[in-house]
Amino acid sequence: MLSTTLKNTATDPEYHEILRNLSDGSVNRHFDPYVDIDWESPEFAVHSDDPRWIMPDEDPLGRHPWYKAQPVDKQIAMGMWRQAGIAKVGLDFEQLLIRGLMQYLISVPNGDPEFRYVTHEAAEECNHTMMFQEMINRIGYRDVVGMGTIDRKLTMAIWPAVKYFPELFFTMILGGEEPIDHLQKSLLRAGVDLHPMVQRVMQIHVAEEARHISFAHEYLRRNVPGMNPVTKAVLSVAFPIAMRVMLDMIMTPPKEFVDKFGIPDEVMREAYWGGQESQTTMRNIFGDVRALATNSGLMNPVAKLTWRLLGIDGPVTRYRSEPARKVA
Repeated sequence: MLSTTLKNTATDPEYHEILRNLSDGSVNRHFDPYVDIDWESPEFAVHSDDPRWIMPDEDPLGRHPWYKAQPVDKQIAMGMWRQAGIAKVGLDFEQLLIRGLMQYLISVPNGDPEFRYVTHEAAEECNHTMMFQEMINRIGYRDVVGMGTIDRKLTMAIWPAVKYFPELFFTMILGGEEPIDHLQKSLLRAGVDLHPMVQRVMQIHVAEEARHISFAHEYLRRNVPGMNPVTKAVLSVAFPIAMRVMLDMIMTPPKEFVDKFGIPDEVMREAYWGGQESQTTMRNIFGDVRALATNSGLMNPVAKLTWRLLGIDGPVTRYRSEPARKVA
């Protein structure tokens, strides 16, 4: 399967031009977490009574009536832990992604512009891990956790996917990147009064992830149509499954958070993802990848049924990162 992928793109001048543009973007517009973030700025100081830590309505739990009914000090404490937890999960995912990208590069031949761009991406992801860890340290919750034990075992599928099924690997990348990107863009677009440190980290992450997500979309858009029909059929069903599994891994708070703050089971079920509003959020997250699957020929009848059964079907976006349209 890997040889097929390389054959599809090795002599594609348009694809190579896109890769060169993405690489130029990484050179001309990149961020260093210890240059572009003034960690010692007084406005970045963390205080346990700062109401800007209260989770906003854009967060599935933040808009739940149970959370809003809690005392303000508890809302703040939960919001601080939640921000640190999201950063920790992001850090865990970035580390897995970096390992997978390095493994993928072993098979990239001399002269292929994929080598340069993918290496740029891995370097940026390394910076993101430092940025996330620095923010976690400053928030101060030492007990914050990222991916759970089961989640980590599921990620073992990344290594064979990189070698034998790279299209699935890049699908899994999107499954991890799209949910966080969607949440952060929603917060920034809504003008939520975030803590300045969190806002700056989000701004940098969104800016650089735009390139990373664009590359994964472009890789799949160009390679999927030429796949072996059987393998393509497998990917068409694996695609929505990967999206749904990665959504829970990335976006659903871990048991440690639930136990620490005594969140009732029914609240968690409604917020993630049983309630009507949370189901709408879940569908909106995947508008871009539904468009990608449609345009790449992955929306056959079985695949459409799988998207629907998983509760992540819906309209496709007209362009990348289009804000969710309200449906009457």
